[in-house]
Amino acid sequence: MADLPILWSFRRCPYAMRARLAIQSSGQHVALQEILLKGKPAPFLAASPKGTVPVLQDGDRVVEESRDVMLWALERADPEGWLDMPDEGYVLIDECDGPFKAALDHTKYAVRYPDLDEAEEREKAMRFLRKLETRLQHTPFLMGHNRTLADMAILPFVRQFANTDREWFDAQDLPAVTKWLDEFLTTERFRGIMVKYPPWQEGQDQVIFPQS
Repeated sequence: MADLPILWSFRRCPYAMRARLAIQSSGQHVALQEILLKGKPAPFLAASPKGTVPVLQDGDRVVEESRDVMLWALERADPEGWLDMPDEGYVLIDECDGPFKAALDHTKYAVRYPDLDEAEEREKAMRFLRKLETRLQHTPFLMGHNRTLADMAILPFVRQFANTDREWFDAQDLPAVTKWLDEFLTTERFRGIMVKYPPWQEGQDQVIFPQS
């Protein structure tokens, strides 16, 4: 597998998580190259000067956005049918990546935004979660009875928001969202994408992901 596509990743980044989830589901294999955000290697920055993960190098092609990496994998193989999703699923992902992620950052990193009211930003995030709650009260997944791209693109960000203050999160009236999140966190799927690897170094043995 010497010519595998390269996936530059950072284990805890929700964007990188969603990319790994799609690659794992597709059964495609990549050479996983873990980085530290405080010490980005030169080959990574040469591939993608923007310096954010994930970045996929497939021959001469460089895929720099997490959703595009997900599609790169699933368009090759989609055994679980994640792409069998109505357009409203993409609208929900857009809302996650836009207003919800902004409110999440303003809450998680409130000290960086002294001009913003942390409680107001948390409430903005909660509006999105209440929308998910309404859906999940009726079906086990966001688009119905089957897992789709929407679930797997959004879950890493709900996890990040919940982890900013898990005690507070658990006290909110979000039973269906909490069940959806916690069931995901206990899966072998999640454990498989969260294996710890040392930061990539030139000349190291190739790390193949997903592991067989």
